Amino acid sequence: QLQLVESGGGLVQPGGSLRLSCAASGFTLDDYAIGWFRQAPGKEREAVSCISSSGGSTNYADPVKSRFTISRDNAKNTVYLQMNSLKPEDTAVYYCAAVRNFQRVCLIRGWVYDYWGQGTQVTVSS
Repeated sequence: QLQLVESGGGLVQPGGSLRLSCAASGFTLDDYAIGWFRQAPGKEREAVSCISSSGGSTNYADPVKSRFTISRDNAKNTVYLQMNSLKPEDTAVYYCAAVRNFQRVCLIRGWVYDYWGQGTQVTVSS
């Protein structure tokens, strides 16, 4: 089956950094736009960022803008989310998701995406 696997989560102090990875299994990511989402306990799922299938367009939610960077490495069949200046409110389970096409633009709306990973836990605490 087509699968996405997130990795790179963990415990980090406020102000620290983590790089999350979203690796594809059973398909190649270069035909898919990728979104990152997160969900904290007791809260609704929240959009974080997305990147178009071409890699030429990205979007970021306001709470992470200027702190997070999304990128893709088609040779590794992987999309990354570099997270800097982490805050306690960034604590959540982070999910990646894929949708075919969307070459020129991407949308940070969960309903757009067809395939979802299992998530990786990010905890920001001193």
